[in-house]
Amino acid sequence: MARKNVIIMGAAGRDFHNFNVFFRGNEEYNVVAFTATQIPNIDGRMYPPELAGDLYPDGIKIYEEKDLEKLIKEFNVNEVVFSYSDVPFNYVMTKASIVNAAGASFRLLGAAETEVKSVKPLVAVLAVRTGCGKSQTSRKIVKLLTAAGKKVAAIRHPMPYGDLVKQKVQRFATLEDLKKHECTIEEIEEYEPHIALGGIIYAGVDYEAILREAEKEADVILWDGGNNDFSFYKADLTFTVVDPHRPGHELTYYPGNTSLRMADVAIVNKMESADEANILQVLNNIRDVNPDAKIIEAASPLTVDNPDLIRGKKVLVVEDGPTLTHGEMKYGAGTVAAQKNYASEIVDPRPYTVKSITATYEKYPNIGILLPAMGYGEEQMKDLEETINRVECDSVVIGTPIDLGRILNINKPSTRVMYEIQEIGNYTLEDALKEKGII
Repeated sequence: MARKNVIIMGAAGRDFHNFNVFFRGNEEYNVVAFTATQIPNIDGRMYPPELAGDLYPDGIKIYEEKDLEKLIKEFNVNEVVFSYSDVPFNYVMTKASIVNAAGASFRLLGAAETEVKSVKPLVAVLAVRTGCGKSQTSRKIVKLLTAAGKKVAAIRHPMPYGDLVKQKVQRFATLEDLKKHECTIEEIEEYEPHIALGGIIYAGVDYEAILREAEKEADVILWDGGNNDFSFYKADLTFTVVDPHRPGHELTYYPGNTSLRMADVAIVNKMESADEANILQVLNNIRDVNPDAKIIEAASPLTVDNPDLIRGKKVLVVEDGPTLTHGEMKYGAGTVAAQKNYASEIVDPRPYTVKSITATYEKYPNIGILLPAMGYGEEQMKDLEETINRVECDSVVIGTPIDLGRILNINKPSTRVMYEIQEIGNYTLEDALKEKGII
């Protein structure tokens, strides 16, 4: 039988994983192309032959998603596989309609076809949207497991923005490892907090190979998810974080709704700063779609290392990039800290942006007066630094998970905003881990 021609739609993460575990050695299919969106500077690259396997000796080219219809016709494509995350339901079905109208079938691969089984206990931390609080939840779980005498290896959802062959399996245990692997701001934001706890975190491209390496040195594996994707691994315990600042999104975003339905435990985070009506709506939605899930009520209290740099000052607020862009949040931790500490003004950075940062606002015009910490490569990091330094303000409020002042040369005073998860109800993360026998 002739092999079915396939295009995989992605953003340099779930797409590569789906290829590796389902298509790479599958002689029923012929993957003719990847398409890319969300992440800059991915299109025009190649999924290399060293990773693509024997069926693809020349590798697989990556194209811009805007060329999808043309590619379907050019390659006589039978099937298009949607493989990226944090998009509204109507977005997914619009893509399906485009694909179907072009003559191809549209497919979403499920957990059974894509999850790899570990030989060690595995805990997964997911969310219904970007920016719900997965990272702080993961950090708390690592602390609990470590206190119980377990050696933990965290594995982070992929962010392979560099040389894919070199990034096949990456291990981070020191800050020097971040330099060695030439990490972007987005990568450092996720890896550095684990390193600061004295932990180990893996990432890369080939997630079965990554898992096998992590299993060699860990008692428990922690899947630290990205966006609102479901786990690449079969979990013994799944936590899914829900955000009452975006009520209803848990029902209408892909694959966040999938992640919620897979949860053993749903965590309603940021309750200390959310409206009561929104909290009730989220709780009711959880019970509607996953009535068997236990619920943890949690807060995300903020601390500021130097409030004097905010009070009465004109401040530039820098927030986590993906949370503002495809996460669609109108504010973040930096904004809340600026307001609570009585900044005289939050300065609009848009008149001062340069190059790729200007392009980010053009692509995501609803960001408003906050500055997303975009840094998907060396050039964009330089653009971010130049933009910050051009803004006329008294100080910079950094609401990202890392200290940007350590990796950028900022020409004005800055203060960091930090946040950790805090359970405020009767049922806790530790309770859930004990019930599953993981500690």
